Amino acid sequence: MKNELKLIAMSDIPSEQVQWLWYPYIPLGKLTIVQGDPGEGKTSFVLAIIAALTKGIPLPESSDAAAPMNVIYQTAEDTIKPRLENAGADCSRVLVIDEGQHELTLCDERLEQAIRKTAAKLIVLDPLQAYLGSDVDMHRANEVRPVLKRIASIAEQTQCAVILIGHMNKAQGIKSSYRGLGSIDFRASARSVLLIGRLKSGDTIRVVAQDKNSLAPEGPSIAFELHPEYGFRWKGICDATVDEVLNGSGQVQTKTMQMEDELKRMLTSRVPAEDVLTCAKRMGISERTLNIAKKNLGVISEKCGGQWYWYLPEQGCKDVGS
Repeated sequence: MKNELKLIAMSDIPSEQVQWLWYPYIPLGKLTIVQGDPGEGKTSFVLAIIAALTKGIPLPESSDAAAPMNVIYQTAEDTIKPRLENAGADCSRVLVIDEGQHELTLCDERLEQAIRKTAAKLIVLDPLQAYLGSDVDMHRANEVRPVLKRIASIAEQTQCAVILIGHMNKAQGIKSSYRGLGSIDFRASARSVLLIGRLKSGDTIRVVAQDKNSLAPEGPSIAFELHPEYGFRWKGICDATVDEVLNGSGQVQTKTMQMEDELKRMLTSRVPAEDVLTCAKRMGISERTLNIAKKNLGVISEKCGGQWYWYLPEQGCKDVGS
């Protein structure tokens, strides 16, 4: 029996307005891939996002914060709870599907059931390779395509964002498109691809560069720090490109980092808060960025002698006249 031809005019198809979990990096109802070399901070980056979402805190470069929301986080890592706690997440809002009886795969109906039961707005699979299923070769397009189609369908039907975390392959000197996860179908199925890496200019600084965005203009790169003592700290927008992140070349300088340097210079003693705000305005730095820099350095704000002062923890607050 021949297939009957049926044509549909585009004018008859309802327009769909894209909703965002984090504009323009993570769309709701779509797949987002977060990839990079091992040890470059992919999981730490996602945990920081989860912490913000479960606490109702604005994400970087976002002016508004949604109400605290539930997140489903599936991981093959057995030490994830302490890392969630260190990131500041509300662990009562981070759910995991029990795999004690049956291992989870991307085609598992429990994914959709869990999203609907918890009203989660984000589900993370870390690493993606652990959830493909034992019979799927991630390098074979004919095996990968139906699996990705299923998880993409779940995302769209539930309007839940899906983040797939994976390692880059070790090939050097080729485009990011071909250093990603297995088959090129992974990249084709994702609506946003975020690349994470470090630049040679600083061992503790990492950069998130958007390598693909099918739904909006690509967002600016964002730097963060993985400090051995202070942990994860957002550093703000930077100019690093995808190629620089891939090659580890270039320098990172952000307004947050500039403000941190200025605070270190200014706060060798107690300084009136008004003077700090004036300095930030003169540098063209927003109050939001100033507050991020303040938090990163642990700056203390305290009222002394009827006036508010800022100082670094090691300075202490003494009498104004001293």
